[in-house]
Amino acid sequence: MSNAAAPAREGPDRSDAPAHVAIIMDGNGRWAAARGLPRAEGHRRGVEALRRVVRASHELGIRYLTIFSFSSENWSRPASEIGDLFGLLRRFIRNDLASLHRDGVKVRIIGERDGLESDICALLNEAEELTRDNTRLTLVVAFNYGSRQEIAKAAQKLAREVADGKRDPDTIDAETIGVHLDAPDIPDPDLIIRTSGEQRLSNFLMWQAAYSELVFVPIHWPDFDKAALESAIAEFARRERRFGGLVAKTAS
Repeated sequence: MSNAAAPAREGPDRSDAPAHVAIIMDGNGRWAAARGLPRAEGHRRGVEALRRVVRASHELGIRYLTIFSFSSENWSRPASEIGDLFGLLRRFIRNDLASLHRDGVKVRIIGERDGLESDICALLNEAEELTRDNTRLTLVVAFNYGSRQEIAKAAQKLAREVADGKRDPDTIDAETIGVHLDAPDIPDPDLIIRTSGEQRLSNFLMWQAAYSELVFVPIHWPDFDKAALESAIAEFARRERRFGGLVAKTAS
């Protein structure tokens, strides 16, 4: 307990912070449209928001931050917008990777890499390799990612093991499927935040979200900042997490 001389605390204490926060970064296009700007400007400002949130996550004691950067369904968008998104990814890695590494951030990528341009794959590999030993914060980037596809891929791996006589199908349970997903060493998200007011998961971490707390905020992603993150964490801290039982467990 803090003493009377301590300054007033704004936002959640580090002890309130969930270990793993996942964010569906939604609303870049709507943010731009509301200001009469091109969608590309909304995406650019979204990258600035990401920088703020990565920095705030460490300050608030979050150990894992997963971001939904490019969905496997986003390929249906206009080619010009896809080109803008990929251009931003290239610039983000080239411009920010050194500072992320210097700040002790480990970068992990989940999602499909088959079919991506070779320079994109090289940049993703470089980000993971350079930062692999960092321990301050793990930034998980869901890129070309879809949860249904991830689960289907895990099922295919297990089916091949059964077909090859390496596994008895009766041994397959939820834990077995979990360890065949893209990042089985990353704990499930405690809190999933979606910006822009939409209230759905949109094929994001559906297996891992089984007991996640969901917080939907009306703010478009380019306006999301540390204060908005603190507010979502405060909402998380007010909830009782029972995990299907009767006795609430602590968040961490």
